[in-house]
Amino acid sequence: EKNYLDWLNSEQGPVLSVDILKKYVVPELKQNKKVFFMVFDCLRNDQWLALEPYFYDLFSISKEHYFSILPTATPYSRNSIFSGLFPLEIERKYPEIWEKGYEDDSSRNRNEKDFLNDFFKRENIHLKPEAKYIKILDSEGSKNVERNIDSLLQLPFVSIVVNFVDILSHKRSESDVLKEIAPDESAYRSLVCSWFEHSPIYNVFKKLSTQDVTVILTTDHGCIRCLRPSTVIGDKETSKNLRYKFGRNIKCNKKHSILIKNPHKYMLPVRGINCQYIIAKEDYYLVYPTNYNRYVNLYNDCFQHGGISMQEMILPVVKMESKGT
Repeated sequence: EKNYLDWLNSEQGPVLSVDILKKYVVPELKQNKKVFFMVFDCLRNDQWLALEPYFYDLFSISKEHYFSILPTATPYSRNSIFSGLFPLEIERKYPEIWEKGYEDDSSRNRNEKDFLNDFFKRENIHLKPEAKYIKILDSEGSKNVERNIDSLLQLPFVSIVVNFVDILSHKRSESDVLKEIAPDESAYRSLVCSWFEHSPIYNVFKKLSTQDVTVILTTDHGCIRCLRPSTVIGDKETSKNLRYKFGRNIKCNKKHSILIKNPHKYMLPVRGINCQYIIAKEDYYLVYPTNYNRYVNLYNDCFQHGGISMQEMILPVVKMESKGT
């Protein structure tokens, strides 16, 4: 909260979402190395630490950390990774994308392949064939990647977004069974490991470990277990997210959230006149006074993202190379 604006305006700050491709991928491509860029959506740092032992025998590993931009949500943080641009810059460069997806956050991530190709053009990197982008939404998508891995290995750059962990965090809030299986962070980590161990994605990594390729694995944001409600006030146009909101004339408890009255300063889209943002801190989630108790009961103890916490913001960037190369 004290330093974030300085990070946005200084080259001395930590690595942010917008820096990932330039810092970790571009140098590998400039050395003519084949790169697999793996983005596990919503993978927390502690979850990576639980997964890391699966890779010890496969790869030589070097690990660093970076900070997600705010809000720590897919339309902002992941678009910034693939474009190398802040959300405000994306809005200016691709205004039609934000307009089309105004009511639908997921629609704002349908252009990542285009962002990626534009980024490489700006960096004067010409890939032949062009960058391959794959988004895995279910087990069949994972199996397709496993089946096609030999042909993918012929390409200079492959980016794969794996959505399982993010889907798990959302489905847990809707499922009593998942809440029983993953009642806390420790059980959640165990569930992520169980999925990975039996997923075709693990077999993909095993295959990659035998090849002369560089694997860069990271995530766009983490998540936090939300245990404390915080009341916010907004009109009908205010967004529905539980860890951040944008709209006009919105009010919040400033002990629980930050209120951004000038989105430009935070490199965020303005979305019309008098647009403001609220971003929740710590483990608070944002609820309206209308039907307050209903929504508190519905969303308490859910894993959410979009806000300000170490769990959402401090993320791994892992470089992996075959031990034989």
